[in-house]
Amino acid sequence: MSQTKSQSPPTSPSTAQRGRFAGRRTGNRPPRKPREEAPWIPKTILGKKVAAGEITSIEEILSKGLRIQEAGIVKKLLPDLKTEVIDVGIIQKMTPNGQSTRFKALVAAGNENAWLGIGMGKSKQMRIAIEKANNAAYLNVSPVKLGCGSWECRCSEKHSVPFKVKGKGGSVTIEILPGPRGLGLVAGGKIRNLLKMAGLKDAWTTAKGSTPTMGSTSKALMECFRKTFSQG
Repeated sequence: MSQTKSQSPPTSPSTAQRGRFAGRRTGNRPPRKPREEAPWIPKTILGKKVAAGEITSIEEILSKGLRIQEAGIVKKLLPDLKTEVIDVGIIQKMTPNGQSTRFKALVAAGNENAWLGIGMGKSKQMRIAIEKANNAAYLNVSPVKLGCGSWECRCSEKHSVPFKVKGKGGSVTIEILPGPRGLGLVAGGKIRNLLKMAGLKDAWTTAKGSTPTMGSTSKALMECFRKTFSQG
């Protein structure tokens, strides 16, 4: 008769056998510290005047038709501006050396008080693309004319647009209509965020075209805001 040998259940490997990563805590890592922004050192004549206090408002710069070439100028004159990444996409292109991949980022800068800028940045690294877009958003900051053009409201507060405006960017067409107080922003998610960053609280909107293409959508929206001055 053949004798059967009892087999003991396999034992779990010891800590020493689990490898050099045993015992490490991977789920409770402390959050990364935000990168500290380097102090602004003005390089242009306009930047040096702003840093010296000779120019104290961005309205003064725009009224003189001066060109802003440093993001630090806008950051100093509008310290309440906040940035938000709107969209990040991938650009793939065939080259003689093979396929090339780059990132394209879209960033908005606004203070929810009649100032908004949108910038785009491209790079092989996502972080650098976002940084470029962030810098461009500050350089593109422009005023937004607020008011109350709603016949249902007719108040004197600046919670909407003063009249109906329409803008076009690529295949996208956006129309903003004044809304009464308490209406809120009747718009899609990303468009609503941009309207809020510009300072609008109540408005109707209609959008046609490929609105998920945020590059065209943001251009159409900025044209709407420019027309609040040109049509007023």
